[in-house]
Amino acid sequence: MTSKWIDISQPLQNGLAEWPGDTPFSYEVAFKKADAGSVNIGKLTTSTHMGTHIDAPFHYDDAGEKVRALPIDLYIGRARVIDVTGAESVGRSELEGVDFGGATRILLRMGGREDLTVFPPNFTYLRPDIGPLLKARGVRLIGVESPSVDPEESKTLEAHHALHANDVLILENIVLDNVTPGDYELIALPLPLTDADGSPVRAVVKAIEGVE
Repeated sequence: MTSKWIDISQPLQNGLAEWPGDTPFSYEVAFKKADAGSVNIGKLTTSTHMGTHIDAPFHYDDAGEKVRALPIDLYIGRARVIDVTGAESVGRSELEGVDFGGATRILLRMGGREDLTVFPPNFTYLRPDIGPLLKARGVRLIGVESPSVDPEESKTLEAHHALHANDVLILENIVLDNVTPGDYELIALPLPLTDADGSPVRAVVKAIEGVE
């Protein structure tokens, strides 16, 4: 049986929880067909880090690359889903005994969220010692179910900087509730935002047939 694409994105809809203090997502029909005579035209307001999104280095480094300058091929290709549910944080000690199978994209299943309209009071974050391990294994993209790879209260963003120093790009707020550990094809393309620090993405995966 042919594998099907699985959407691992948070639906962008009014009421979706934003990072505390950030711009919430809002959509409205700004021009109605009944009034304009031909079409409905929507208007949306959102943070670049709303829902499932990627971080560009410019997000945490004034000299860092912006979204459109990032290599898009890293957001398309083979990924391995690894279950770390129950871990308060994830670093070298949690992953050094795990087989990555040569995957250059790693997606961490962390337990998900029951209600996407409520910002989680606690979430699994990454420790900075994960960066060198990922680089040593050739990983270029890390995806997490959490809204950030760093704790909410962090101002130094040590995990962000450690990943960047080791050439690892960041994908946050993925949804892996219906995805079992294993190997998948991943597509998580950002919008071609020239000057942006991040971008919402439509992230999807499809199981690679014949791979355990």
